[in-house]
Amino acid sequence: NDGSLVSALKTLLFFTILMVTLPIGLYFATKSYVFEASMGMSSNDSYFYAAIVAVVAVHVVLALFVYVAWNEGSRQWREGKQD
Repeated sequence: NDGSLVSALKTLLFFTILMVTLPIGLYFATKSYVFEASMGMSSNDSYFYAAIVAVVAVHVVLALFVYVAWNEGSRQWREGKQD
């Protein structure tokens, strides 16, 4: 039981770090390198599109977290049911 708690906390910590770093990193990377440098957009337009990329990244991370948590919970439930 302690092993499943540690596993759940590791999963939560991983997705928390991912939730903080990925959208912020993608925002600044896409604003600077993709939209302004490669596509030649103005600063105002690049803010808007980079924010859309960051919001999509948040939704992807949330969906992945729900998927992993659901599978981990159902796996633990199946193992507990067979005991």
